[in-house]
Formats: sequence, C-alpha cells, structure tokens
Amino acid sequence: MLIGSESHPPYERPPLSKQILKGEAEPPAAWLTTPEKLTELNVDFLPGRTVVALDRHGRQVELQDGARIAYDRLLLATGSRPRRLNLPGETDAPAFYLRDIADALALQERLAAGRRLIVIGGGLIGLEVAAAAVARGCAVTVIEVADRLMARVVGPEISAHFAQLHQARGTEILTGRIPERIEASGGGCRVVCRDGGSCGGDLAVIGCGVIPNAELAAAAGLKVENGLWVDEFCRTDDPNIWAAGDVTNHLNPVLGRRLRLETWQNAQNQAIAAARNMVGDPQPYAEIPWGWSDQLGANLQVLGVPTSFDQAVTRGDPASGSFTVFYIDGEKIAGVNADQRAEGHRRRASPDGRRHGRRSRKLRDPAVPLRSLLA
Repeated sequence: MLIGSESHPPYERPPLSKQILKGEAEPPAAWLTTPEKLTELNVDFLPGRTVVALDRHGRQVELQDGARIAYDRLLLATGSRPRRLNLPGETDAPAFYLRDIADALALQERLAAGRRLIVIGGGLIGLEVAAAAVARGCAVTVIEVADRLMARVVGPEISAHFAQLHQARGTEILTGRIPERIEASGGGCRVVCRDGGSCGGDLAVIGCGVIPNAELAAAAGLKVENGLWVDEFCRTDDPNIWAAGDVTNHLNPVLGRRLRLETWQNAQNQAIAAARNMVGDPQPYAEIPWGWSDQLGANLQVLGVPTSFDQAVTRGDPASGSFTVFYIDGEKIAGVNADQRAEGHRRRASPDGRRHGRRSRKLRDPAVPLRSLLA
C-alpha cells in the first residue's frame, strides 16, 4: 500500500526547478509511474491521504479521516519541506517557495519576460530558479547570507565560477546580506536587508534549505535528531519500521559517519536498499554521495561530502567552462566538484579513500588520463 498526501502519482522533483519551471514540460513528464501501472503491480495507491499518527504497538497508521490501516512492515519516506523564513510582511507580498508540482506551476505563471525576480537564497534551488527565470526573459537578483554561492555543497572555486556564469547573463549577485523584511509594493515587493540595503521586484522566491518531515516519527517515539535515525540497513530503532530519502539521518559505511542528504541519488537508491531489506534481502546502503545541478547550460557534478580538506587541485581551465576540482584531505581525495563537460565525473573520480596526495601534479594535468591515476 502506497499512501501520499499529494494528488499526483509519484514523481521526481528535479524537473520542477528545471524543465517544468521553464515551461518546457508538463507535470506528467516528471511522473515515475501511473495509477494504472501501480494497479498492475498490485499496489494499493491512496493519493491525497495523509498519515497523522503511528501506533507502533498495534502496528497501524491513522489517516487524517480517522481510518486506520494495519501493517507488517512500514517505510517512512516523508521527505522534507522548505524552511520558511517567516519574514515580516512575507504573507502580504508575492513570495513563493518551491517544493511540489503546485508550487512549480504557480511560479511558472509568474515568470514572464520583462519581470524582475528576487531570489532569497543562493543555494542549488535558488540558483536553478534564477537560471530558469533568466531563460524566460526575467531580470534576477540573488540575495545570499553567506559570502559565496552554494557554500553548503561546493568549494570556493565552483562558487566563483557559477557566480560569474550568472552575472554574465545579467543576474545581480548580493552575498553577505541578511533579509530582514519583505514589503508589498505596487503589486510587487521590496526586500529590505539588515544593512539597510534593499531591492525591488515583481515577486520573490525563497530557497533557504529544508526541514525533514520527521514529526510523525518523533511523535511515535522513534529517534529523531536532524532527521529520522536509521542504520546502514535503513532500519529505525523499531524493527518493523524503515525509512529512506530526505527525512533520514543515516549511517554511511563508506564515509564512516552519519549524514542527511537532500539529493535525487539518495532518495532513489536508499529507497531501493530499504525495499530489499524489508523483503529479507539484507544489504547495506553504502554509496558515495553524489548530486548535480543544471544552470545556464552548465551541469554541476558534486561527489562526496568532505568535512575538511588541505588543498584544492584544479584540473582544466575554469575560463573554458570545462574543469574539475579535487579536494584533497591528507593523502586522499575527499570530494570532487566538476562541470559535466569536464573529464572528472562520478564514475572516473571517486573519493574512496585511496591515496592520491602524491599525484596532485598529475591530477592537474588534463593530458594524464584519470583512469591511470585511480587504477
């Protein structure tokens, strides 16, 4: 049985901030399946229904209409929701968040040529929205509280490269600014920052991270700390309940530590691992984290989640738009950032703990095949 709050069939979220937002595709293009195919698979699909409580002792879930459904094994894939700033004046202004199909369609209608968009948040979602708006002929201003773009997921070299890409297309980048309030103004809005600066536009989009939807699990007494805790087999501290996706704080055997990921790869592959464990085919979810972002014709690839690094080794020329940055921690590659057009993509450069510090000169040289260094 598959229970979901939205009325749509299960779908992928990456197209929302890309093809759908740009008007290049309709929502069905993002569907993973159809109700008819779910029926063929003998899946009882309950769309538009929300689980409001878990009865772990009785092994039942309670829906918002009071119905109770029994389970033998339960998977929680409740995902996450946008972190809301709740700035003064936000509810009175044309301010949007992007998470689901309804959000994407509502925003798409407003991205008309000649309009000015203010994006609060210079992370992946904020910059993808900015790129989509520019493609539709909008003028864009990005406001970011950190001193560089995408600081949570990429190194300084990539931040600078993508800032230049956006600025070359006319986007204004304001870093180190803290939005203080949003003022409704003549059908549009004005964002006022703590330093007294402000910028006006026709609408604002806020993309400042997400919050894991772990309240249901916490109310049932499951361990929750920056997400719902699961082990390497995707199992919670209840032997009959598993979890997967954005909501989980999971143990990664490859990295040897816990982390919570908000990537397409994690949502898909952790769920596959959880399903296998639920049906008695035990195997750990053990993958190197990987993600990507499409912006203005560039395809950013991010491999690994380094907590620290000693040096950054750049392979290729950033000015050419084709380069890779290896982040070296001691004698091993801790992470890789690359443009898809570069040689160093996820299959060729895995930060798997092998010793590469002595090979940094060769890493810099595009003439040296990466496979020869990683063999």
